[in-house]
Amino acid sequence: MTASIEVRRHHKIEVNHLDRLAIVYVRQSTLAQLQQHQESTRLQYALVHHAATLGWAPERVLVIDDDQGKSGTSAAGRPGFTRLVTEVSLGHVGLILGIEMSRLARSNRDWHHLLEVCALFQTLIGDTDGIYNPADYNDRLLLGLKGTMSEAELHILKNRMHQGKLNKARRGALGTPTPSGYLRDVYGQIQMDPDEQVQQVIRLIFRKFEALGTLHAVLHYLVEEQIQLGVRERTRAGGGLLTWRRPNRMTLQNLLHNPMYAGVYAYGRRQVDPKKKLAGRSSTGRVTLPPSQWHVLLKEHVPAYISWEQYQQNVARMAANRNIASLSGAPKRGTGLLSGLLRCGHCGHRMVVSYHTALGGSALRYNCIRQVSDYAGSPCFSCTGAVVDDWVTAQLLEALTPVSVALSLEAQSALNRDREALDQHWHARLERAQYEAERAARQYRGVEPEHRLVARSLERAWEQALEAERTLKEEYERHVHLRPRQLTPAEILQVQTLSTALPALWSASTTTMQDRKEILRLVVKQITLWGAVNDERMDVRIEWQGGNVTAGQLIRPVARLDQVSTYAELCARVEAGVTQEKTALEMADELNAAGLRPPKRRTTWNAAQVRSLAQRLGLQFSKGTDGRAVPSRRPPRAGDWWTLDGLAQMLNMPVVTLYGWLHRDIVKGEQLKQGGTWRIWADDAEVRRLQVLRAEPIGARQHRQWVSKATSMLEEPEVRDVSP
Repeated sequence: MTASIEVRRHHKIEVNHLDRLAIVYVRQSTLAQLQQHQESTRLQYALVHHAATLGWAPERVLVIDDDQGKSGTSAAGRPGFTRLVTEVSLGHVGLILGIEMSRLARSNRDWHHLLEVCALFQTLIGDTDGIYNPADYNDRLLLGLKGTMSEAELHILKNRMHQGKLNKARRGALGTPTPSGYLRDVYGQIQMDPDEQVQQVIRLIFRKFEALGTLHAVLHYLVEEQIQLGVRERTRAGGGLLTWRRPNRMTLQNLLHNPMYAGVYAYGRRQVDPKKKLAGRSSTGRVTLPPSQWHVLLKEHVPAYISWEQYQQNVARMAANRNIASLSGAPKRGTGLLSGLLRCGHCGHRMVVSYHTALGGSALRYNCIRQVSDYAGSPCFSCTGAVVDDWVTAQLLEALTPVSVALSLEAQSALNRDREALDQHWHARLERAQYEAERAARQYRGVEPEHRLVARSLERAWEQALEAERTLKEEYERHVHLRPRQLTPAEILQVQTLSTALPALWSASTTTMQDRKEILRLVVKQITLWGAVNDERMDVRIEWQGGNVTAGQLIRPVARLDQVSTYAELCARVEAGVTQEKTALEMADELNAAGLRPPKRRTTWNAAQVRSLAQRLGLQFSKGTDGRAVPSRRPPRAGDWWTLDGLAQMLNMPVVTLYGWLHRDIVKGEQLKQGGTWRIWADDAEVRRLQVLRAEPIGARQHRQWVSKATSMLEEPEVRDVSP
């Protein structure tokens, strides 16, 4: 039998309101409130009965509780509130009921938007204090004040909690999760983990990162040596139990970035950026800030594994390894020995490496392309990589030769330290395995013999512990056999021999390019290159890690003869040789004796190169290499007709490029007989046109040719097939 409901209609409720829905909006801010403040939830659901007392039929009362456990600071991520506004906008709602206005929204933006929509569609809003009509000025004013107070209340509560946490953090008393290697004692103080093996692994990780320089190398070392990280369980069920887990990249990255290992108590390392925060996801938008912007930074507050300076160096090194535009950092792939170390002396930016795939990837160049990529300008400087690599290698080996004995001693001590650390780690594992076996034995001996069910289980556990201890001892024996704790006399002799034979070690087939790059980065800070574009000479400056500087001048291969710095002297000598009726071979010997270099990768002149230079100058040797007279050479120009060599010299371009223009109909030419030499027509106006065309960038010329070809294809008349 259904109990009767006493209807007490409010004077603001009209018939048209009762014809529509009455919506009860239910919301709790957090999941903890749902579990602990259940009385508030019951009060909100009880508003269904209140709607019935106001005159709504039970089937016309709609409960929206989709936003349970969600904050009201924003409408984003609240599907229930969105559904409520949509129903009001469709004119389906006559009354909105809530326990208080803060349940609907704690943002003035969302609250006033709801009031505008309710006023437009004649929807009432009710709470435990009364019924309000948003279309009425007095009610609208009161609702606005309630919304403002609701938002201010939330702001005050949040600010009070934040200041409380901040004040506690400034004393270093705010409880934050401790990383591996630390735990809190019964008084809440942060202490090092009492387990010595855990401490040894943490120190080993920092020591290996300082030696190897990359996160990947440290991870590979830990996996190869089968070293695991000790982690304390944070769950209540775990009770701080120590577990050993395999290392992974993210764990090592967090470990190296955590300032607590440097003895620093920090708060506010990661703060929320409102621009990056995603709607409905409270954990998003966090960005990592530099130490100068942390809320709290207390040095020497907790026991330290490393110094603050070493922590800063580790963070800077990891940032440089990730940044491909950095001049430092881990060596990159490729055969370019100086990749990542070169800087352009003209603009100061980093130079990049380019590999010529047409040559099988064996040829490399160092280029400064910052002006090209950022400003569409001309490249600052470029050079062949082999020349610079060889010179820097020679300087490196020369610099390391006097300290080879010191390097030998340092290498021996470093190897001994690594092996001692690994041996300590193995002893700790063996000690732990022995303890587990003895503990299982004590449990087995402590059980009553009559309790056979428990005795059998403890016996199996004892056998498993003994088997694990025996397996670990066998692995340790194999480890000692392969890598004894101290270096053997043969290994010491090998280290001393390698350190005194650095050139042989550098060139050995077993030394990889990665090894050479790592050695170079240990002693070289950066290398600067600069030189004129039309000059084969370039200057090199090496800045060593200790602050010393080595400078030098190198000869780089250039593409054209006119780019050689001694071009004027070469032309003068060849003209004098032709006048003195010397042969091309005699002139080649004279140029080689004078130390004048040809272009490209050649180091000496030959007769063919000398004759080619003479032809560029419009000259011809009267005698061949055998001393006999040679036929006279055609003049470069006869009227408006040019030879290929003559016009190429006039346009300052290679003959092969002009020959390509001829086949692409850029220039007009003819052959006097089949298979004969070509001559090209070019009057003064045509010569000026070709000079302008030659000066254009290659990209612009190709784009214009493509546009011309596409236009001609579009303008071609349509040909129809009219055959039957």
